[in-house]
Amino acid sequence: MTLAKGQMHRRLFLALAAGWLTLPLTARAAPAPAPLRRLRLSNAHTGETFDGPFRDDTGPIKEAMAELSVFLRDHHSGETIAIDVGVLDFLAGVMDAVGATKATVLSAYRTRETNAMLAKTTFGVADNSQHIYGRALDIRLESRNEEAMQAARAMLRGGVGWYPRSAFFHLDSGPVRNWTLDGGGLDRLLLEFRRLVAGGHLAIAPKGQLLVPRAKHLLSVQQRLSLHRALAKAEYAAMRH
Repeated sequence: MTLAKGQMHRRLFLALAAGWLTLPLTARAAPAPAPLRRLRLSNAHTGETFDGPFRDDTGPIKEAMAELSVFLRDHHSGETIAIDVGVLDFLAGVMDAVGATKATVLSAYRTRETNAMLAKTTFGVADNSQHIYGRALDIRLESRNEEAMQAARAMLRGGVGWYPRSAFFHLDSGPVRNWTLDGGGLDRLLLEFRRLVAGGHLAIAPKGQLLVPRAKHLLSVQQRLSLHRALAKAEYAAMRH
């Protein structure tokens, strides 16, 4: 049987296509490997730097993660922990989103002892902070910090805190949540209240009323309500960090 030239071309095409479809998946073109993930960081407290890849197409780079564990150590105690690669991925993604090439680390891993110490003097330190688990970073970029915070929140990859007065943002690989602490006097109020109670200048009566012990003079209702509202707001904001 003689086939027209057009029919032969069509049958040849179908045969080739069928053969391609039956090839093992490994014989087809493989997707391009994931690019190296890099970070260029400086530590605000130690002056140390990290500049290099931390992840390749096979996963986290063991040597780099070990180096980052030391670089992101608790600078108060010198103790280290394995840093969660998820928070590093989060930071790298945020930096890429705003075109940042370098970041300064203000806080990373903290021991429970360091965290408790900071909670006494620094507003916004949570008792069970993600910093304790090596899953959080406080970061400042050379510019575009607010844009970086907004980009991070849009990613929905973890916790994002914004501290506009101090011009830094917090990232963690914990549950997705957002908060902003702009001071507004609440931090100073909370710390001053704690100082007054610790020093015996203020006390709480059996019925929960605040009083000045020396004079046994109860604060007015308006004073108590204002103080309780401010403290509740401050405590709630601090618990979210």
